[in-house]
Amino acid sequence: MTAHETAPEAIETAALPLPTLDMDGDALFRLGLAYSAGLDGCPIDRVSAHMIFNLAAMKGSLEARIYRREMSAEMEHDEIAEAQRAARRWIDAGSTTLAA
Repeated sequence: MTAHETAPEAIETAALPLPTLDMDGDALFRLGLAYSAGLDGCPIDRVSAHMIFNLAAMKGSLEARIYRREMSAEMEHDEIAEAQRAARRWIDAGSTTLAA
């Protein structure tokens, strides 16, 4: 039986890793890397990666600032705007203290 022939009920869907309020800048940076490269069960998702790098940068991750800038150069303006709106929604939902 190939993967395409597997019964739908046999396929388990794992929850995607998401940023949490207790994550520091380094943890958020690692999560952003996972979304930017499709690691640790994350799909490659530039908007999510940018959003998470933004959160990491605001919590003091210098690496996240660099990766966010590099990723922005590869993204469309509407993708960047979507990532910024998502970061703002996350912050407005009840973030912890931000460094910058």
